[in-house]
Amino acid sequence: MAFLKFNKSELVNLSYSLKREIILASKTGAYCNTSIVTCNTRRYHGLLAVPVDRFGGYRHLLLSSLDESLTLRGKRFNLGIHCYGDIYEPRGHKYIVDFDADPVPTVVYKIGEIVLRKQLVLSPDSNQVLIRYDLVNAPAKVKLELKPFLAFRNIHSLTGENDGARTDYREVQNGVTFNMYEGFPDLNLQLSTSTAAFKYNPVWYKGITYSDEMRRGFDCREDLWVPGSFETELRSGESIVFSASAGEAVNATALKRRFTSLVEKIGPITSFHDQLVKQADSLIRVDGNTKQVVAGYSWLFTGLLRETLVSLAGLTLYGKGDTKEFEEILDNLIAANQERLLRRTTQVEAPLYLAVTLQQYVAFGAKSKEVWAKYGPVLKSIIESYLPGVRQEVAMQPNGLLWAQKDGVALTWMNAYIGGRAVTERAGYQVETNALWYNAIAWALSQERKGSAFSKKWTPVKELIEKNFEPMFWNADLGFLADYVDNSGQHLELRPNQLWAVSLDYRCVSDEVISEVMRVVNAELVTRRGIRTLSPRDIRYKGVYEGSQLQRDEAYHNGCAWPYLLAQYCYASFNMMGANFIKRAEWLTEGFYEDLSKHGVGAFSELYDGDPPHEPHGAISSAMTTAALLNINWLIEKYREE
Repeated sequence: MAFLKFNKSELVNLSYSLKREIILASKTGAYCNTSIVTCNTRRYHGLLAVPVDRFGGYRHLLLSSLDESLTLRGKRFNLGIHCYGDIYEPRGHKYIVDFDADPVPTVVYKIGEIVLRKQLVLSPDSNQVLIRYDLVNAPAKVKLELKPFLAFRNIHSLTGENDGARTDYREVQNGVTFNMYEGFPDLNLQLSTSTAAFKYNPVWYKGITYSDEMRRGFDCREDLWVPGSFETELRSGESIVFSASAGEAVNATALKRRFTSLVEKIGPITSFHDQLVKQADSLIRVDGNTKQVVAGYSWLFTGLLRETLVSLAGLTLYGKGDTKEFEEILDNLIAANQERLLRRTTQVEAPLYLAVTLQQYVAFGAKSKEVWAKYGPVLKSIIESYLPGVRQEVAMQPNGLLWAQKDGVALTWMNAYIGGRAVTERAGYQVETNALWYNAIAWALSQERKGSAFSKKWTPVKELIEKNFEPMFWNADLGFLADYVDNSGQHLELRPNQLWAVSLDYRCVSDEVISEVMRVVNAELVTRRGIRTLSPRDIRYKGVYEGSQLQRDEAYHNGCAWPYLLAQYCYASFNMMGANFIKRAEWLTEGFYEDLSKHGVGAFSELYDGDPPHEPHGAISSAMTTAALLNINWLIEKYREE
């Protein structure tokens, strides 16, 4: 029995089903993403999007959709569904009676006595989507017609009818190949049977509308090219497999065996933890011999510095116990980010997170001497790079603290912009940057040989930070730490950034301060779907992530609840309460499992509304959210054992 299911009444209700998406991701960076009724509602939706080296490795959508129709005794039934403005045509969703999300997305159509099952699999090691059709039942022979809708565009863009499109094709085994524009890979469309005939009947389908984009005020209409259709006949109990791939299947007759093999390798999903681990694995991309973390599907980027460091331990160690993969990804990240780590970045706190990632590795069981021998020189170089005169955007001040400023630029993870203006610029002494700064120095000193040149140089700095951090940020009247401090004084927006100051291994605030901060955070920022980015009592608070791009950007860091922040909250809470916090931690994570049938089905969303009922938004599969939940589960088990 499937772990995640939907019934007919849910599926035929478009206001319900169109808000629920499936996401399949390949190790190559390819993906398949659409709604559970296979109607595309975003520009990012499609059956096969692949990274294209010729265009910088960015993902491009090749196959947008595939319309099926069945003909029995001269009567034709179209199973596809597209939106044209306010009209949905055809309306094939009315024939759907069942949807299972695992082990692979499975849609069941019923038309009278006809029962057709459709299953989708994305090849884990190639840019290929496979769709299997089983005619479960039929009173007589049925004609199956498959009509591909081609896009050949960047996933962030839209396309339209144009004279530059190449509309010719060439035949391959059991199918045909298209390549609409220079620089793109071929799109090979093949079937497992040689009896299927391709009928060339090219036409542009105009004005296909993506309802999610329209609702948000974005460009939302495009034209897709349909070159023709494949036709074959099936009897009750027979099946075929359709393949869309950037590489030609040399033996198309083996597509059924390949499909079966891929499904068997996926294995059953029997628990929420299984689903977490499955999603964690899908967020690791292999580009040649280089492994990287995908920040999120379907539009977030791969190999980002902050997102990788924040999520690495969760995805590799707490998810799979894979220390080799942890080091491999970390090594790749360091090699690719020398400029950001050591010279300049608009994420001033991100390089300092390396210390946290290494601390997590040691806590998981790695030998600290070996970890320090390998990564200590990198971390020491990072620390040195914050001295005056190295980085233009951030530098250590005489008080030992870091001042970050670059006019008009948001220099932390709170980096939304509206019309080129940073929503939360936060120039000055930032609380989380300085908390991470202290933790990095203190941990480095704990690993360094006493009396070394590094120890002699940085011990006085550590003592300076200990002397100045709390007086700089603590506000006794309000009972929490200032979010940042500039020349005008403390900025007392109640935000979650202070969580780093009370949760890291090395902290330079008193237990009394930690207790007060956690009391206020508990009262105003904690939700069952993450930590709010701003207190609801603040006049700038935006509790719902909806509306235009401007409205959503205003809410992004001014009220939205971010699940990844729960990990820092739980670290602080376990430090204070020990095993007594287990029940609360379980309660905080259970809500995400309740949401597995929302937004990204089986995936873990990037962010949520700050207001109840806390609906999910953003990327439907987030590396930082997935990693945070795995991290919290690991903490729960750790304290339960102790």
